Amino acid sequence: MSASLLRSLPSVDRLLSTERGQRWFGTYAHDYVTATCRAVLDHIRRDIQEGRLTSTEDVVQERILESVDARLAVTREPHLLRVVNASGTILHTNLGRAILAQAAVDAVVTVASQATNLEFDLERGARGRRESEVEKLLTALTGAEAATVVNNNAAAVLVGVNSLAAGKEVIVSRGELVEIGGAFRIPEIVARSGAVLREVGTTNRTHPSDYERAIGPNTGLLLKVHTSNYRIVGFSSEVSLPQLVSIGRAHRIPVMEDLGSGALVDLSRFGLPKEPLVSESLVDGADVVTFSGDKLLGGPQSGLIAGARARVDAIRENPLHRAVRCDKMTLAALAATLRLYQQSPDLARDIPTLRYFTRPLDEIAIIAEEASRLLSDALGPFYRVSVEDGASQVGSGALPVDTLPTKVLAVVSDEFSADEIAGRFRSARPAIIGRIKDDRFLLDVRTVFDPNDLVPRQG
Repeated sequence: MSASLLRSLPSVDRLLSTERGQRWFGTYAHDYVTATCRAVLDHIRRDIQEGRLTSTEDVVQERILESVDARLAVTREPHLLRVVNASGTILHTNLGRAILAQAAVDAVVTVASQATNLEFDLERGARGRRESEVEKLLTALTGAEAATVVNNNAAAVLVGVNSLAAGKEVIVSRGELVEIGGAFRIPEIVARSGAVLREVGTTNRTHPSDYERAIGPNTGLLLKVHTSNYRIVGFSSEVSLPQLVSIGRAHRIPVMEDLGSGALVDLSRFGLPKEPLVSESLVDGADVVTFSGDKLLGGPQSGLIAGARARVDAIRENPLHRAVRCDKMTLAALAATLRLYQQSPDLARDIPTLRYFTRPLDEIAIIAEEASRLLSDALGPFYRVSVEDGASQVGSGALPVDTLPTKVLAVVSDEFSADEIAGRFRSARPAIIGRIKDDRFLLDVRTVFDPNDLVPRQG
């Protein structure tokens, strides 16, 4: 039977010569269609040989053509799709972190769709620097003498340490040797930079004298890392940035601070816990400050570097800086975001990240009640939907112990498990991403503005 089924399979040329096969060439490249037909036939052959296909109905030409059609349609869909973030984590790394402001989106479209003066000085008619506008905005917003930008904050730390201390020792408190996500750790980044890590203090307590004793003739940098993704409480102490700067100046050693999430404005004015400001670190004397563009700042993925001109120039002139530079779309989105920080009369309105942070609970409750009604009607009698109090997280390592009050929709069923319910919502188009807690599927409404977005639909 297997041999008979294999002999009955049509050839690739036969599939391509059909009316449906000819239509494919109006949409797809000839070689791609041919490869897809071959892949489908190979898959069918394996199923026949391994006993999974045993009927002549499984290998009729029309069914094979339908299989090719389906595979072509699936591969035509982009991998990156819109999803509804109802996870309860506002800056969700797996879901792309910050949503860009409309001004940033418009800027990306402009530079992506036409020629732009990326590295061309229109006034002088000569080559310019691609990050010149970002530098102007960053120095105005932070008070830094100079600034530059790379493709993420890990790269900012890497190129910063490499520029200032390659071949020398970098002193860091043990309590600040954080893992920054994706298994990338500060000790590994320092090692890759060509510097030698020198740990001081203990996990929970580090004193100025620990730095003083560790400084030697080969010390190149004092590095302070803001532990934005965890907190040590209880019997603990750390060396403040002003203290570290005082030690550095006494020994003529530069001080660099990695703020991680970073903030350009005081978040306490929005009712959130205060995070260290880039401007404050510079006032306290840090020679270089690094921070992320796509976390608390609410811009595109990028690593921002601000500080003393001589130090930033050394970083900018490092060949490694070119290897981790930003493209034109990132620079356009970042500049547009920074202009909002400089010019917008209402940041909480114009920066989506800040809008999510500051959204009134009563507004969230209105959306939750309407979404509950729509969901109950759409899911049917096997599901129960209720509105409950909940807590949203900022996410991406920012404000790790602080939450925001929110409303969640609890979707439960006697017929289906929480995992099965979550799977149904993920298979919708757009996919709806919630979370499971205490064996219940929850949808957080803080980042949802249209109640219809929480109703699963098939694409």
